[in-house]
Amino acid sequence: MYLCRSKCNVTMRRLFLYSLATMALCAGAQGTVTLDSCRTMALSNNKELRQHDVKIEAAGYQRKEAAAAYKPSVDLEAMYVYNSRQLALVDKDQMLPTKSFNLEKQGYDYNLVVNPLTGEPLQVNGQYVPSTVALLPKSALTYNVHNVFAGAITVTQPIYMGGKIKAMNEITRYAEELAHSMRNSKAEDVIYDVDAAYWQVVSLKAKQKLAQSYVQLIEALENDVQAMVKQGVATRSNLLSVDVKLNEANVDMTKVNNGLVLSRMLLAQVCGLPVNTTFTLADEDRNELPTSVRPTDVDINTVWARRNDVHSLELATKIYDQKARVTRSEMLPTVAAVAAAHLTNPNTYNGFKNRFGGAFSVGAMVKVPLWHWGGLSNKYKAAQAEAKVKQLELADAKDKIQLQVSQAQFRYQESLKTYEMTKANLAKADENLRMAQVGFKEGVSTTDDVLTAQTAWLKANSEKIDAEIDVRMCDVYLSKVTGTLF
Repeated sequence: MYLCRSKCNVTMRRLFLYSLATMALCAGAQGTVTLDSCRTMALSNNKELRQHDVKIEAAGYQRKEAAAAYKPSVDLEAMYVYNSRQLALVDKDQMLPTKSFNLEKQGYDYNLVVNPLTGEPLQVNGQYVPSTVALLPKSALTYNVHNVFAGAITVTQPIYMGGKIKAMNEITRYAEELAHSMRNSKAEDVIYDVDAAYWQVVSLKAKQKLAQSYVQLIEALENDVQAMVKQGVATRSNLLSVDVKLNEANVDMTKVNNGLVLSRMLLAQVCGLPVNTTFTLADEDRNELPTSVRPTDVDINTVWARRNDVHSLELATKIYDQKARVTRSEMLPTVAAVAAAHLTNPNTYNGFKNRFGGAFSVGAMVKVPLWHWGGLSNKYKAAQAEAKVKQLELADAKDKIQLQVSQAQFRYQESLKTYEMTKANLAKADENLRMAQVGFKEGVSTTDDVLTAQTAWLKANSEKIDAEIDVRMCDVYLSKVTGTLF
């Protein structure tokens, strides 16, 4: 019942994801795709996840195969053999001596030739000569076995296999659960890749707008300087300095545009769409992304319970424990019941007549290992050592995960602090640019002062965008390492 419910849940979840993916594609056709839609499309279209689905299916079949070992196995065997010669039990006609009943002795005596002179049995070359013989012709003991047919139906029921069948059932059950866990772990990686590609597009889109604004600022300054050159209040050198900055800004904008195109291709590929798919992200036109501070205090035991990699290592440990039990079963007695019905032609039960004859048989088979020069015991110890290695790997993984979570918490807190500082720096850069522009118009600031203020404003905006995206990615990474991403 549990397995049926599990399969139904998996099927319903796949249908739900497919429906969400369809809605996401429709939304993409209309021009707007959300982060959740990208995640759904990636989970639905990822080929590695499909491979894991097939592995889960294969693990289910292996579990059913192991469960079948509890039940009796029925086998049908058939054979045909052509022999070039017949089967003769004797090489020539046989003459067997006969006996007669002796009343005096109350027993049987051989019928022998008696010497009329002595009255004693006659001997020739040291052998008694029988007076009468029973003839067994060779033809009567020759059988036609040119065409031999044989068949049997065998039923074998394991009774005690040293715990091997139970251990194999546990192994396959853990293996199926392990396949599910590995799929979930891969799904987390897919979601993380989607988020990274998504926020990369959002970041480059914001930087594209920033580059355009920066070009517009320099172009406006260029127009002012050109007017000042015509009026004789500015030099040609001042105009060349502005032109150089404008060229640099145009080059940077070209790089951003190219990077944005490539990032959109990467996002489409991660989502399982053609790389030339065009869609707009829901967050790419926002001036300010909503940022909420999440609590970073977590219980490490809860994290271990949520992490798919820890669960996979725990299952691997259990599997190796059961493998050790399978190895131990080779050191224990095994008992099985056997029943068979068989047919042969020629009929071996009735004088090798050329017709089918059959019989049935039942029995038990017992195998007891006695002495293998330590081979089985050493094999069992090696299996125990492998299980111990998996236990140590699990303990080591838990220690590393604890460090990973601590580092993710620290990075998240630092990203929030950096984001707040970049917002403060941006406010100062805006004010500095405004004062430089006002001073330039009033003639108290030079062209270099305005260019310096514009460069600082560009840097502050760029750092603020990077910090904002970094908060997002640190949040996603923290969710991943704490096991709450998927």
